[in-house]
Amino acid sequence: MASNNNGKTIGIDYGTTNCLMAVWQNNLVEVIPNEQGQISTSSYVAFTDTEILIGDDAKNQAFANPENTVFDVKRLIGRPFSHPSVQRNLKHWPFMIVSGPGDKPMIAVQDKGKEEGYIAEQISGMALTKMKEIAEVYFGQPVQKRRFSSGTFH
Repeated sequence: MASNNNGKTIGIDYGTTNCLMAVWQNNLVEVIPNEQGQISTSSYVAFTDTEILIGDDAKNQAFANPENTVFDVKRLIGRPFSHPSVQRNLKHWPFMIVSGPGDKPMIAVQDKGKEEGYIAEQISGMALTKMKEIAEVYFGQPVQKRRFSSGTFH
């Protein structure tokens, strides 16, 4: 969770396939829509020759760029590359996962024409940054004052 300057608390549900965000205000929980007016945003990140696309824009071009469109990476967090569930999931992803330092799963993509490797936490961070940007547009001001407590952001 993060707070904006007015002391509102924003909660983000970072899901395996979608993210959802809400704010408590006016004694109600209000879901924050993305730029397309949708209440959920795809947890996709796509790497192209010119830019990194995040959310629905990434998902919408996945068919044309499957090997560089990353999704479901939450399944990799906290697991080594050799973990049976990681090995099972490898068969279902069109993008490449390789074993990185310390047996950490690395996502191999072409990012602006250059081969790059990212860990799942970096991809997840990109999706969460997108959610923060959506909230900033919604409120018309920066979202700040993040703090961590008891396993959740407040």
